[in-house]
Amino acid sequence: MHENKPIGDVMLSVDNISLSFGGVHALENISFNIREHEIRAIIGPNGAGKSSMLNVINGFYHPQEGTITYKGQTRKQMKPHEAARTGIARTFQNIALFKGMSTLDNIMTGRNTMMKKGVFWQALHLGPALNEELEHREFVENIIDFLEIEHIRKTPVGRLPYGLQKRVELGRALAAQPELLLLDEPMAGMNLEEKEDMCRFILDVNDEFGTTIALIEHDMGVVMDISDRVVVLDYGKKIGDGTPDEVRANQDVIDAYLGVSH
Repeated sequence: MHENKPIGDVMLSVDNISLSFGGVHALENISFNIREHEIRAIIGPNGAGKSSMLNVINGFYHPQEGTITYKGQTRKQMKPHEAARTGIARTFQNIALFKGMSTLDNIMTGRNTMMKKGVFWQALHLGPALNEELEHREFVENIIDFLEIEHIRKTPVGRLPYGLQKRVELGRALAAQPELLLLDEPMAGMNLEEKEDMCRFILDVNDEFGTTIALIEHDMGVVMDISDRVVVLDYGKKIGDGTPDEVRANQDVIDAYLGVSH
């Protein structure tokens, strides 16, 4: 699907990451990397450690062992605000939007890390802050156009159907202009048409903005269609890593998904 795509150098690598909660191993000695401009899928059965892995990458969880190297900087752990400041944005399995606020206002909250002028200026709505807000609003309006949600820009998101709420959440993540976008099950709970729309937007974000994307997804058809590379976790261990075709042919992966090894 992406024959001519210019996949770049390694942007992020996780090396020998182990994470336990009270003696339960969520991740055991996991290593893999994410390259610039690629769509990198993380798959595996329920309880495999996929969300834990995203939480390690953007600093919600701090692994007991291993390191993360992001844009050349190696560290034991990332802090969530550092992740945001250095260009990592993420969406969640359970939509984390402000239900009473409009689509436009929700997406504007994604610009918070960009706001230079203090709250004082913004409260007064004086010159510098006002100009800045107009610039941010223009950026957000472009995202709204891009995601084809102009018709709901003023609608409180709590009143929107699930598929559109997911799209607003994607918009809010894009508002932060991420270099690395982490999507946690972007298509969970969607019907076929909504999934097709979301696939198209993910591919467009990757193509048009050049954004690197790492995503967790259960729909294997979707994963194999849109991903450049796939890493497979099972019970906190890595059991496969490669192109969709390589992973499809990997016996350990086949066993894990068909339940043979359990």
